[in-house]
Amino acid sequence: MPTARDETPEPDPRRGEIREYAQGEIRSYRGIVNTWLLFVYAALALWSVYYLVRYWGGLGPGLGAGE
Repeated sequence: MPTARDETPEPDPRRGEIREYAQGEIRSYRGIVNTWLLFVYAALALWSVYYLVRYWGGLGPGLGAGE
């Protein structure tokens, strides 16, 4: 009985060929990054700049002597 794993999806002309890893267990297009993941990267980069500027030279939030 064939499973969904046995069926090879057709290549998408916009995305290119499908690469297989782990004897066909993992299939992916080359160079595709989800849009939501790009937003996560951008949010983390902005947060890291804020944190760097806000707490530069200190011990961190709540760890200062006068706090």
